[in-house]
Amino acid sequence: MSHAASAKLQAIRWSRPRLSILNQLLLPHASEYVDIHTSADGHHAIVSMQTRGAPAIAIVAALSLAAEVSQQTFTTPSDACSFIADKLDYLATSRPTAVNLFDAIAKLKKAVADAIASGAETGDQVACSYIDAAEAMLANDVQDNRSIGKHGAEYIEKEARVRGLDSVKVLTHCNTGALATAGHGTALGIVRSMYQNPGSILNHVYFSETRPYNQGARLTSYELKCEEIPATLVCDSAVSFLLKTDPTILAIVVGADRVASNGDTANKIGTYQLAITAKYHNRLFIVAAPSTSIDMEMKSGNEIVIEERANEEITMASGFVKDKVEKGVLQRETLCVAPLGTGAWNPSFDVTPAELVSAIVTEKGVFVKAPGQSVFDLGVQANQQK
Repeated sequence: MSHAASAKLQAIRWSRPRLSILNQLLLPHASEYVDIHTSADGHHAIVSMQTRGAPAIAIVAALSLAAEVSQQTFTTPSDACSFIADKLDYLATSRPTAVNLFDAIAKLKKAVADAIASGAETGDQVACSYIDAAEAMLANDVQDNRSIGKHGAEYIEKEARVRGLDSVKVLTHCNTGALATAGHGTALGIVRSMYQNPGSILNHVYFSETRPYNQGARLTSYELKCEEIPATLVCDSAVSFLLKTDPTILAIVVGADRVASNGDTANKIGTYQLAITAKYHNRLFIVAAPSTSIDMEMKSGNEIVIEERANEEITMASGFVKDKVEKGVLQRETLCVAPLGTGAWNPSFDVTPAELVSAIVTEKGVFVKAPGQSVFDLGVQANQQK
């Protein structure tokens, strides 16, 4: 069974029982795929950031175990259940901030439990139920992303009409496109949907470099270039001045790793300051994420645990040597930017307060705050949209 992403870019390739992922550490200079045979391979791919983006992390984790399970023979249903549960618990340690990963793990464990409850007689039947469930997640993610793109594009176009604009620009942060999902993307999926609409009012996209890992400069640039969408890279620290000088930038559109039930949003570091400057300059600040990124059990962003990464990601810079790239040779070099031994604080994410968020777009629709409210009530609003 094969599911192909419909975008020009395909970060995840699955054809039972083979899984390969686009090695994003080599982008934008080379498009090479890494074979993933086991959950250990999947765990490494997530931790090393060969794959990244909350939706993609969940899918790669699920399918890495599907690839491993495909190679196993289980004596009894309970053997298969124990093996799968242990491996899923291990995969959960790869990215503690990504609620999508934990949501996927819970659903996969339920699929296994349901198979046993339904009378699976062999371990292989349980394993097959697990693989089917993982494959369904891949297919559903693509469809959900297309729905996010549609809802988000309609919302921005409506707001443009309210403001009397017949042409707009948007800005995005980090990478939230096909490379971060099973296809199309979330925040960048909205950009893609706007640009593909007949009579599109989107005429330009700005995207931030996204220090210190440069996902914007490396990955979003790669996607926008592949899709031939007019775009300009800006320094993270230049966004406020950009908004001041260009009034046609209507919205900043970002993704999310985790959204609390009140709308507080954890996303790539630098998102919070973008929300502040959007508020100051009276621009829309839109969060785009699948509903699985919303943690209804979490009352506010104060409960979100933020991952901290190595000092060296800030004190050093890594990249490919220009002269070698021009000759088709990828030679990575690491440069010391700060003096050796310099201390650094390197949180991977920050939390944007809900009061700074204009709208949250999921596959189910667009959520806005009730009149006079500074936060969302996503539990109530989600039930109203069912």
